[in-house]
Amino acid sequence: MATIEQIRREHPEKKVQVWFQDEARFGQQGTLTRKWARKGSRPPAVKQTQYDYLYVIGAVCPASGQAVGLLSPHINTEVMNVFLEQFAQEVDPDVHTVMIWDQAGFHTSKQIKLSPNVTVVPLPPYSPELNPIENLWHYLRSHEWSNRVYEDYEALLKAACDGWQKHCLRPDLVRSVCNAPYLNKRKVQA
Repeated sequence: MATIEQIRREHPEKKVQVWFQDEARFGQQGTLTRKWARKGSRPPAVKQTQYDYLYVIGAVCPASGQAVGLLSPHINTEVMNVFLEQFAQEVDPDVHTVMIWDQAGFHTSKQIKLSPNVTVVPLPPYSPELNPIENLWHYLRSHEWSNRVYEDYEALLKAACDGWQKHCLRPDLVRSVCNAPYLNKRKVQA
């Protein structure tokens, strides 16, 4: 497995950026979160019995605050390739991207099509705490997607798009929420 410093040496003509990628399921069986209520009272919370859902596939660069996302009704290698194609169009061609992601089956598939300016570094198995985009999913669930009722799939899709646009297109918020202190060490700084 290559380190970020090795990747820098292999691509001296390009700026190297570290991005983190992950996917989150979002649906009608939403997340219950804490809310303010008078002491001793029991605040009401909604719960749906329907179970439509979609996937939010995203990548963030904690250093720049950039975020790229895609919504899909399912997740597999084909959808991941669509995301990677979209990602390649969004990123500056003069940048070499270090994409850090987990080892989900569709990430390790032989059919994954990576752009030449992307090098993948897999996270160790079962280590979501090392992926800062997990903080973004938590933020979106607690600030945008929780304690709500979604009538149908179209309402889910609209809520997911609205939440992404409201929060993830703000570089200051992405930098803050996805801050990865271990990236600030000289050996891995992007």
